[in-house]
Amino acid sequence: MSTAEETAGGEPQPWGEVSPDAARRLLVAAVEAFAERGYHATTTRDIAGRAGMSPAALYIHYKTKEELLHRISRIGHEKALDVLRSAADSEGTPADRLAEAVRSFVRWHAGQHTVARVVQYELDALGPDARAEIVALRRQNDAAVRGIIEDGVAAGDFDVPDVKGTTVAVLSLCIDVARWFNVNGPRTPDEVGALYADLVLRMVGATQ
Repeated sequence: MSTAEETAGGEPQPWGEVSPDAARRLLVAAVEAFAERGYHATTTRDIAGRAGMSPAALYIHYKTKEELLHRISRIGHEKALDVLRSAADSEGTPADRLAEAVRSFVRWHAGQHTVARVVQYELDALGPDARAEIVALRRQNDAAVRGIIEDGVAAGDFDVPDVKGTTVAVLSLCIDVARWFNVNGPRTPDEVGALYADLVLRMVGATQ
């Protein structure tokens, strides 16, 4: 399944915010190449070939291979952050909000597993400035989940002695879905999301 055809909860990922069309095609090709071969093993010629373009055409839209990775990483992290913030800001008890955050975050990492693998596991290939920008976005992800857990502890709904460590564990659990999820496997993104939401509520000792 191509990156453009992947879905998260039925939502397409067309990279509609990337324009013109040639730049979008190159970005999609880069995602697929990085996920398949790894960033360092992928050449600009590989990316251009997948997009049906010449290597010279790539440099019209992206100065370097790293610029492509940076843009993919930024867009991917911003989308993931939107998912978490939407859940964190929703109505309901801390347990309701945490369950929704996990369901949505897992669904995104399963439905967009090719993109997510690149976004989550190629961070160290970025230069210092680009890496710092992505790390800042990751910290916002952490803050969104940590805030929900802190609310649950304050309300007496969660039993979590180590909020920081539990936040890292929850996010790691969700992110790792991108590594193993298979569209031909026995569970859909929605089903994995529901399973993980239940597991996380048990992890934080949520009162029922």
